[in-house]
Amino acid sequence: MSDSIIDVKNLTKIYGEHKVVKNISFSVARGEVFGFLGPNGAGKSTTIKMLTTLLKPTNGTIKLDGTNVIEEKNEARFSFGIVFQDPSLDDELTAYENMELHGVLYHLPKADRIKRSEELMKLVELWDRKDSLVKTFSGGMKRRLEIARGLLHHPKVLFLDEPTLGLDTQTRNLLWDYVEKLNKTEGMTIFFTTHYLEEAENVADRIAVIDDGKIIANGTVKQLLALTKTKDLESAYLRLTGKQIREEEVDPNEAFRSRVRSRRMR
Repeated sequence: MSDSIIDVKNLTKIYGEHKVVKNISFSVARGEVFGFLGPNGAGKSTTIKMLTTLLKPTNGTIKLDGTNVIEEKNEARFSFGIVFQDPSLDDELTAYENMELHGVLYHLPKADRIKRSEELMKLVELWDRKDSLVKTFSGGMKRRLEIARGLLHHPKVLFLDEPTLGLDTQTRNLLWDYVEKLNKTEGMTIFFTTHYLEEAENVADRIAVIDDGKIIANGTVKQLLALTKTKDLESAYLRLTGKQIREEEVDPNEAFRSRVRSRRMR
């Protein structure tokens, strides 16, 4: 079996006369934390939707854990979990009922649903709120529940589409702690997008940068810095794309920067 769990070859998406994704190819290794960065309108969201069966490509192939995502959508969906940028929970259900519904949709046996729900809700520190309606949760609590729900069916890949956008710094830190724990303890592959370059620089094993529908760089942070002859990912990103990464939404909170520095010193 290949060491790659995601294999994308010559992927293209055309709307009318507008080519949004232009013949891109890349792979993600098993157990890797893979960052996917790009400006607004670069083709990032379109690519993610194709990877997760929500959009059919115009051309190209996608394999997820050996499954052809285009031809075997249902089989592929059991291989991944996804946390969308926009909330997708049922606010009128309790936290536990949201987990239960997901388990039923994925045909998990009842005993497995019960055991797995408790394990995951404890992991994201929501077990004591399992009977609370989701509409009473903060944004950070909802995002943590979405991660727990996305893991319920034992996926091999977790897709995170800007999972920390709009969250305060403390909640962002906690969320990445949970994600890193999953990656290390379960060997889960993580594919994420973010507009916080500090997160990508600190968390990702490897990063691909997409702009104008094309992947213009792909490598470790160290490799990207060497390629662009810059000293930090923000400068490298600017050199590669000529754009800031939605600077108005980036929270430059010193607490997060301190966390980055402390980890580098370990």
